[in-house]
Order: sequence, then structure tokens, then C-alpha cells
Amino acid sequence: MRNVLLKVVGGLVCLFCTSWEVMADGVIKGRILDAETRQALVGATVYAEGVSGGTVADTTGYFELKLKKAGKVMLRFRCVGYAEVNKEVMVDSKELHLGVIEMKPEVIGLSDVVVRGSLAVDRKTPVALSVITASDIENKLSMQEFPEILKGTPSVYVTKEGGAFGDGRINLRGFETENIAVMVNGVPVNEMEWGGIYWSNWSGLSDVTRMIQVQRGLGASKVSVPSVGGSINIVTNSTNAKSGASVAYSVGNDGYNKVAFSASTGLSENGWAMSILGARTWGDGYIQGTDFVAYSYFINISKKLGENHELSLTALGAPQWHNQRNRNDKMTIKAWKELDDNQFNPSYGFATRDGKEVRKVSAYNKYHKPQVSLNHLWQINEKSSLSNVIYMSLGRGGGYGVRTNNAKHKYDWFGTSNGAPTKTEFRSADGTFNYDAVYNVNSASVTGSEMIMAMSKNEHNWYGLISTYTTKVGQYFDVYGGIDLRYYKGKHYHEIVDLYGGRYFIDDSRMKVKYKADDYLWQNEELKKGDIVYRNYDGYMLQEGFFAQGEYNRDALGAFVAGSLSNITYWRKDHFYYPKNEAKSDKENFLGYTIKGGANYNLTENHNVFANIGYFSRAPYMQGGVFLQQDVSNETNPDAVNEKVFTFELGYGYRSVWLDANVNLYRTAWTDKTMANFFEMNGDRMRVNLTGLDALHQGIELDFVLRPVKDLKITGMFSIGDWHWNGNGKGYAYNSSGRPVDKEGNEVSEIGGKDHALNIINLKDVRVGNSAQTTFALGGQYQFLKGFHVGADYSHFARNYAKFTPSLGYNLGAENTYESPWRMPAYGVLDANVSYRFPVGKLCGVMISGNLNNVLDKEYIADAEDGKGHDEASAKVFYGFGRTFSLRLKITF
Repeated sequence: MRNVLLKVVGGLVCLFCTSWEVMADGVIKGRILDAETRQALVGATVYAEGVSGGTVADTTGYFELKLKKAGKVMLRFRCVGYAEVNKEVMVDSKELHLGVIEMKPEVIGLSDVVVRGSLAVDRKTPVALSVITASDIENKLSMQEFPEILKGTPSVYVTKEGGAFGDGRINLRGFETENIAVMVNGVPVNEMEWGGIYWSNWSGLSDVTRMIQVQRGLGASKVSVPSVGGSINIVTNSTNAKSGASVAYSVGNDGYNKVAFSASTGLSENGWAMSILGARTWGDGYIQGTDFVAYSYFINISKKLGENHELSLTALGAPQWHNQRNRNDKMTIKAWKELDDNQFNPSYGFATRDGKEVRKVSAYNKYHKPQVSLNHLWQINEKSSLSNVIYMSLGRGGGYGVRTNNAKHKYDWFGTSNGAPTKTEFRSADGTFNYDAVYNVNSASVTGSEMIMAMSKNEHNWYGLISTYTTKVGQYFDVYGGIDLRYYKGKHYHEIVDLYGGRYFIDDSRMKVKYKADDYLWQNEELKKGDIVYRNYDGYMLQEGFFAQGEYNRDALGAFVAGSLSNITYWRKDHFYYPKNEAKSDKENFLGYTIKGGANYNLTENHNVFANIGYFSRAPYMQGGVFLQQDVSNETNPDAVNEKVFTFELGYGYRSVWLDANVNLYRTAWTDKTMANFFEMNGDRMRVNLTGLDALHQGIELDFVLRPVKDLKITGMFSIGDWHWNGNGKGYAYNSSGRPVDKEGNEVSEIGGKDHALNIINLKDVRVGNSAQTTFALGGQYQFLKGFHVGADYSHFARNYAKFTPSLGYNLGAENTYESPWRMPAYGVLDANVSYRFPVGKLCGVMISGNLNNVLDKEYIADAEDGKGHDEASAKVFYGFGRTFSLRLKITF
């Protein structure tokens, strides 16, 4: 591999050096960009009026027009959906560089479908920025998980985790998803209770995304609660000003199929316009037993109201169901080798029912999380405007969760707790799960089912408002101010869906119910399908936020200073463990704030430098930080405090017709981080809420786009991070009911008393796990013929430490020192794509494309969980996917 890379790099250097000699008489060069997003306009045309000459911009927006005529020439720049640009130039025998040609979108809804100020602008906003265009997604994403399109971005690590549809994860600068702000058109979509993202809920975004902005570090979004690692803003299509439609069909390995359509009415004479999209995706799944069916839809209706008002209604969603491989089903490398099947799914199996073999799974998810937003933009006058976005998200669905009352079988049902499929009565000879054995145990039991399947229902109603007022003060100052309001209610309960052959189920969690503790009959109630077990509560969150920002822009200098203030209130209401008069918990309030600033200076037309700095105090999350045992208890964590973050960054950028490059250095210090740890003791699930943990994330990032000759684009990036924990964390231990316990695990009466087990974890210099700290990528795309593109991308990941939980080998009520987790083997993956676009008549266009991911069928470990030995033998892992493929046909009208 080393020799191959040397040859590739050597060839690129030679190609780069020789490209300077490519000269011709009457040559005009330049680059065509979107005036608002600064993204390349692929396929934009350039015509010379009165001269038989024209050309088309390539995938980077670069064009080269050769003309024989000398003298003054009028150039006309055209692109569908953009206002025409005319430019008069003088042509002679020398090469003429026009630099960047900006074209303004000719669409309705573009300015107001995105929350005002949530986008960063190249060479103006002082942040580390990477942009993924719609053409990148169309050419490269294929069957991959939606966040995988970002794996060529500096400091990003993405995996499929369990490997089922929509179950991928993403880390940015070493920070987990819950510490990355994910937005759709500037509207936040992270889960309100714990901050994470279930990408299966947003799978349809790949069909409607216009671009993805990855803002590492502080970011430019104007919301009151910032992220630690950065932000990912997914900008969807606007309503096109011109009518059109498309249909597409894709097919791939393991039964993958997808059909999609889109249509736009164009802008009518009375100011109305509408765009819609729909898609259906289905397949068997690469991992054993992970079949799925998913739908996606998108609709945008826009209306111009006179000269100063625009309304835009956007609705999108992706209802789906998919069978899964549980993220906790990792196994040791030895176990995987013995199985010789990296696609093995421990919870997949069969049962014989009514004389027929029926396929069964114990990991299943079904969910629909539509988001609806109404955007209003009021251009008050030449200097001032008001943007309001009212949004709503209604989540409905859940996932399977096993419940059992038999301690003997607590870890034997699916048998991967020790890192290998346990050879018990519940495993068939081929390793699949033997559901017949469970049916036999349950039907023979005189106390009802010993194991059942319950659906963990998670439903929520989320409403929000982001209002931004913008005005210009003098010639060079812009002032922003606004509010960010959110209200959230999440309903969580477990409902029995399968008794697995038993007649009823006795829920032992009801023994902990306070208000019916003496009601023996109720505690031993024979529960049937549809009854609720284990938990039934509502979680609430109310946020009031304010933000303000001042910007100075004059000539080459752009600077800003910003601040925000937010108050977050959490509470819960229990319907299971408390009487009605005690069902509602106390409200917990956390006041947070942000202050940040930065500046960008354009040294020349080619060079710019920037710097930013910020400090913020952020409330802990409701789940894992505020409540001790959120599923079952109203008890709050008395040690919960705001997390503090101090970060700064320096950057340099270079822009030219042939090269774009960026270098960034960053340092983020994170203090008072909260970490919740669970472990088993005395047959109970104990919990320690660690607080006071510190972490340091620092590193350097480089990325570039090289255009040595026309029709060739070479991309690359390199990032190296130094991410590690500092100092000690401490926290008290609690049992599964949220009650304090001593060092033997016995319940005590006083929280924080002398008998309450206080635990200290020393994590000094322990490496941050679950994300590669060294990454690099190299890719290229070349247009051999008009409309025919071939591309390849190689991504490499190294210094990746396993995910870890400090409670491994825990000594309750003592000080514990944790070692750095196991360092996973480095790996690289090569992906390839090809596409051909051509017209059929004057009204129809066709695109045929194909993707081959992991071309070399590389075997590699993508995810790992640290073991007690912090080594390869004790770690549990998931392997990445082998070679996969897909083909696509798209017709546009």
C-alpha cells in the first residue's frame, strides 16, 4: 500500500508541475460559485456572444473557454435556477483569469427556509468550515449511512455501528454525537433529553439536501445553547423558480432497492411555488436479519407577499422500520474468528409456530419523527429585517427491549455478555438464536413467562420558535438579536408485545412501586400483551434563550462578538412508581451562557487568516446528568452542575482558480463534564454519576481541493488530534431505584452521608475513545467525456482507542485508576464511483451512476469497546462492512 500511495502522490506532483505549461491563445479561465453559499455551480454554462464558443463548468465550478477572436467579448453565464450574469472582457493572446464569478439564486424560499445567520460564509465567517454539496451526495453516498458522506472531512469519524439501516454514528474532533449540534435549515434536531441523533429518523435527508455545512468548533449558528465539538447544518432544497421533475431507481447488494420522485411547480405569476419529493427504500440488510422498509417525504410551499414579505412552509419526515443488531452485541476478535462471519447477528433466529419456521428478531425499531416549520421573512426596510421560524416535531415509535424475571437466565438469553455467543440451550448449531427454547421454557413455567419482549415506546411533542432581528448600524456594522424558545414533552413506557409462548408475565419491577407496596395481588398481577411494564413516565423540558451578535465588515476585515443566555428547566412525571400526589418531580433549573468572538482578514484575493475564541457554560442533559435513574425515579442528582468549555482556534486559507486550501489549529478545554456509569452488583444495576471530569481536545487540520487541469479535481485532508482526559471525577453510588447505597451495595437513608459510597475515578492522561485521532483522505474525480465522471476516494483512520466505561473492575466506595483503552488497528478504505449524464431530446436528461464501496474488500475493526485487560483479547468489536455496490438511474424532465 505504501508503494501504491507513493506512486499516486508522485504522479499528482508531476501532473501538477506540468499543468503550468498548458497555455493557449485567447483562453479565459474562472470559477462560478453560488453568491450566497460560495459553492461550485456544476454545469453552469459560459457563452461568448457573437462568437462560436462556449463551455460548461466542471464539478468544482471551474471553466476554461478558448476563443480565436480578439477584442471585446460579452460573456453570458447561465445556470438553471440562477439569474444570468453578463460580463464584458477584453480578449488577447494572453491567458485571462476572471477569478470568481458569483451567480445569485433565482428561487423563492431560499432566503427564509434557512434560519437567518445559521450559515457560515467562506472568507468571511471565522470558523473552520467544510461543505458537502448536493453533487457530492449524489455521486458518493450510495447505500451508505447519511453521515458517512462526511468521512472525508477533517477530524470526523463515522461508522455504521450495529450495521442496520440508519444506525450509524458520528464523532467530531473526538466529541460524541450528543456534543455536536445537528440542524436542519438552522433548526436544532438533537434529542432534547440526552442530545443524541437517531439517523434512521433523518434518512430521507439525502434526497433533498442542497448542501451540508460542517462547522468545527464554535460555529456560526445563532441559537442560545452551543455545541462543544461543532455543528452540522443540513440545508435542504428550496422551491425552484422553474418547473421540473425527476424519477430515480437504485439497486444494490443484499436486496437493496430505492425508488424516488421529485417535482417543482416553479414560481407562478401570483407568487406561489411548491416542491415535493417522495421515496421508498427497502432491503435485506448487509448484517444478518436486518431487513428494513423506509419512506421519506419533503414538501416546501412558498409565497411572496408583496415586496417585503415571504412565507415558506416546509415539512419533512422519514417513517421507517428496521430490524437491528444491537449496539451491545459486540464480541471478542477470537469469537468473530471462530464464527468466520462478520455479518453475524446474535439476536437473529427462528421459532416453529403452527408447524412453520418463523423468523424472529429481538432488536427492532419503528419510528416516525416529522418536522414542520413555518418561516416568515419581513424585510422591514433597506437596513432591517425580521426572520421568524416556528417549528414542530412529533415523534412516535420505539424499539424492542427484552424483559426477564429469571436471574439464572439474565445473561444467557442472547449470550454475548462475555464477548462470545454462549453455547446454551438458547443457541442453535449454526449460532442463530433458538427462540423455540425460549417458548419451551415459558410454556413449562408455572409462574408465567420468564422472558418476554416489550416495545420501549418513546413519543414526544417538541415546539420551538427562533426569531432573529437584523439591522445595519452605519455603513459597516450589522447587529443581530433574537430569542430561542423550546418546549418538549417526551412520553416513555414499555408495552408487552410478545409473551414468547407464556400465558402471562409477572413484572418484578412492580415490587419497587411505593404506593402499592402492600398490595400483593397488584404486584403479582398476571400481565398480558398490551400491558405496561417496568416504566411509564413523562419527561419535560422548557428552554428560554436569548442571543445577540455584532458584526463589523469593511473591505478585507470581518469581525464579530456574540453572546447568549439560556435557562433550561427539567422535570418528570411518573405514572408507575409514585401516587398521583407525588408523581411530579421538583423542577431543576440551569442557567447557561455563551460569549464568543472572532475575526477574519483577507490578506489578498488569495490569502486569508482567521481566529476565534469562546467560553460557555452549558446545562447537563436530563438523561445521564440531572435524574439519578430517569426511567424509574424522581430523585435528582444533587451534584449536577453546568459543564464549562473554553475554546480557541487559528486558521489560514488560500483560494485560487487551481487550489483551495485550509489549515486550522484548535484547542478545546472541557471541565465539569458529567458521566453516568452503570454496573451490576448484588443482582442490581448500580449507577454512579461522575462529575468534575476534565478533557482536553486539541489538534491541527488540513484540507485542500486541487484543480491542476480542466476536468480533474483532487481532494485531500489530514488531521491529527491529541484528545485525553485530565484529573479525577467523583460521584456517589445509587441503586436501580435511585436510592443511595454503601460500598457493599446496600441501601442507606442519607444522600451524601458518611455511609453513602463516594467513588473517585482517576482518568489523568487517559485517551479519549471511540474516535480516530489521526485521519487522512485522498480523492479524485475526472471528467473523461462531457458528462462522464469517474471518481475514487481513499480514507484512512488511525490512533483510534476503544470506547470505555470507567466502571470496569469498579471498587465501590474507593478511588479507582483507569488505564488508557485498547488502541485499535489502523485501517483504510477505498471507494469508487462513476456517473454519466446525457440529454435525451430537449426536455429530458438521464444520469446513470454506480458506486463500489470498500473496493479492496478490506477487513477492519470499525467499533470497539474496551475490556478489563485494555487489550485486543478482552475488547469487544464490530467489523466494518466488506465490499458493497449500487447502481442508479435518474431521469429529469
